[in-house]
Amino acid sequence: MSGHEEERPERPSEVDGTAHLFRALGKIIKVLRKNAGLSQAELAEATHCSEDLVSSVERGVRTPQPDFLVRADPVLKADGVLIASVDDVRAALARARVRHPDWFRDFAKEEAEAVALHYYAPQAVPGILQTPAYAEIVFRYRRPLYDEPTIEKRLADRLARQAIFDTWPAPTMSFVIEESVLRRPLGGRDAFREQLSRLIDVGRMRSVTLQVMPTNREEHPSLDSSFTLLTPKGRREVAYTETYGYARLITDPEEVRMYTERYGIIRAQALTPHESLELIEKMLGEL
Repeated sequence: MSGHEEERPERPSEVDGTAHLFRALGKIIKVLRKNAGLSQAELAEATHCSEDLVSSVERGVRTPQPDFLVRADPVLKADGVLIASVDDVRAALARARVRHPDWFRDFAKEEAEAVALHYYAPQAVPGILQTPAYAEIVFRYRRPLYDEPTIEKRLADRLARQAIFDTWPAPTMSFVIEESVLRRPLGGRDAFREQLSRLIDVGRMRSVTLQVMPTNREEHPSLDSSFTLLTPKGRREVAYTETYGYARLITDPEEVRMYTERYGIIRAQALTPHESLELIEKMLGEL
């Protein structure tokens, strides 16, 4: 599977402009910053956030949170333009929390509220890490084909899920991605460069551990589909998996333990976080 929420088409009436809104805001912020003569680092310092956040927002990779827009408006001399978008952003994020199809909604809710999340990705970059260009390719060429409104909705849903990276306190997050996934340049050179850069940005976050499972390992504890382990606040860890469109949110303790054991062995066999980032940086340099 390639990110969880893409497996079944929705009606065109369910589509909204959330993805366009976030991407447009990113472009506006970039223009305002340049007009103000500020670097991304200077804007980050003035708005009390990371340079990575500013870069990701401008590229449309991360959602500009309302608090950031309020702080950035006077710094960028936007005269209330960014503040005026706050209500629309809040409404878009609220829609994202409830618009997922029924079969995916339980997982989406648990994911947004979890205190710990661990993702194993054997087939594609996890949806929560995908850039708009990469995600669009995943949706556009999946069979059976989606229509254009459904593609737009899937993109909006996926980008909205990524707001979790801007929450505080941040959940503990880890990712193990198969090296073969990073050797498949979905979307072409430019789109894949952006995707690898995104992985590097996320891998450097304090709350995130990102590892690559090399293809030269002679043993492997899980040659099935992708899965996610998540710990809801105040409750036991659960697991989520999909196989050919059949989604399961697993709560049985013994079955969850099996996935936890698999994930622990996978992490032990994978490259260290430092080695993983070095490998991705090398791949990026070769594109």
